[in-house]
Amino acid sequence: MLGVWTTTAVREAERPVLAATAPGALMRRAAHAVALHAARLLDRRTGGVSGRRVVLLVGAGDNGGDALWAGAFLRRRSVGVTAVLLAPDRAHAEGLAAFKRAGGRVGTPEGVDFADLVIDGIVGLSARGPLRPGAAAVVARVRAPVVAVDLPSGVDPDTGAVTGPAVTAEVTVTFGGHKPVHFLASARCGEVHLVDLGLDLPPPRFSVLSADDVAAAWPLPESGDDKYTQGVVGVAAGSSTYPGAAVLSVGAAVLATSGLTRYAGSAADEVRRRWPEVIATGSLGDAGRVQAWVAGPGMGTGKAARDVLGDVLGAGVPVCADADAITLLAAHPDLWDARDPDVPVLLTPHDREFARIAEPHGIGLGADRVTAALELATALSVTVLLKGHVTVIADPSGRVLVNAARSHWLATAGSGDVLSGVIGALLAAGLDPLLAAGCAAFVHVRAGESAARGAPAPASAIVSALSDAIRSVVS
Repeated sequence: MLGVWTTTAVREAERPVLAATAPGALMRRAAHAVALHAARLLDRRTGGVSGRRVVLLVGAGDNGGDALWAGAFLRRRSVGVTAVLLAPDRAHAEGLAAFKRAGGRVGTPEGVDFADLVIDGIVGLSARGPLRPGAAAVVARVRAPVVAVDLPSGVDPDTGAVTGPAVTAEVTVTFGGHKPVHFLASARCGEVHLVDLGLDLPPPRFSVLSADDVAAAWPLPESGDDKYTQGVVGVAAGSSTYPGAAVLSVGAAVLATSGLTRYAGSAADEVRRRWPEVIATGSLGDAGRVQAWVAGPGMGTGKAARDVLGDVLGAGVPVCADADAITLLAAHPDLWDARDPDVPVLLTPHDREFARIAEPHGIGLGADRVTAALELATALSVTVLLKGHVTVIADPSGRVLVNAARSHWLATAGSGDVLSGVIGALLAAGLDPLLAAGCAAFVHVRAGESAARGAPAPASAIVSALSDAIRSVVS
């Protein structure tokens, strides 16, 4: 897993390294990496480096110094480099001197109009809030690709929040360790490249799964397995009003390599027609034994649905509670009484569902989504998968996974029903809830991208793409 640290943790870890290193050495190393990635982006975008025009946006402090030193290195490759000093009286003195010695020029904001590439060194990790008006006016003129030093200026480094004018980078070069901004605001950061400084870092704020992590965790049948040993998942979803939710969630469970999928609900006929391999019944009592339940998608919020959810929570197996199940738990907290506190429950709210169930506990969903998910997980002793362009998964032990989508294709009706079915299959196979949610979110994104192929796609296409998405990861 890839670790991600708060800015405070990285700064603290930098102190002994800085103390043991010659003054300015780390800055020059960082700047050289910025220059290298800037040159690569220039070459990729314009077909060359020599003779191209680069503009540095230089603020006060070390990030401005990194940008100036990077400009000096680029001058050695015959790049025309101009620095726009946004705080001239506080520009990094050593970096500015090196930049001028290398033949760099100090220019005006109008210079960005003709740039082939811009290096963002406006603010560093200590900054909070949007760009100030002067910097925002310069950034508004930028049309060239941007390489950001450590983070895109104006984006909060620890929450990824954007509350006003901010930079959008095509490439971000960061140092020492990944910070939350690089995943919570991945669309702003573009490609992220880490320069290892050999820091002794504490446990991370959160982690990010790689394809290798998902492949290692994904349950695949072995020679001694049968349909029961691979995991039996039950799905209580759908209604006469929303039968499609049941079809989508069940289909996702089937294709996520569940050994056996059982369905209980009023959409049994529709489920059988689409998925003949599923054992579909009209009631929970007839469904048979399962090793995990998915409950909620399209099931409604009336008394019948409430009774079903109570039975699911009392079944003594892990539960993925989605959609209407979350609304029911928020409206009827006595439903929690049916749950064995030692049996895992995983909630999968979007923002509005999160507000419904979290606000009675005094938990608000502000800019810091990681903290909000952790607080709810702790308050309810559940694992929480907070949906969004960036999915945040937290459990009551304090562990957090983050999964960033690379597009907006999953923002479609029924997409969440698909995700819940995949999670249920993984829970039934015995995966830890945090890992089950993380692996499901990862594959869900892959399936969405595959289904879309550059254009919006419905949730049924996402279900159809699941097998290929899983194959692309595990093979």
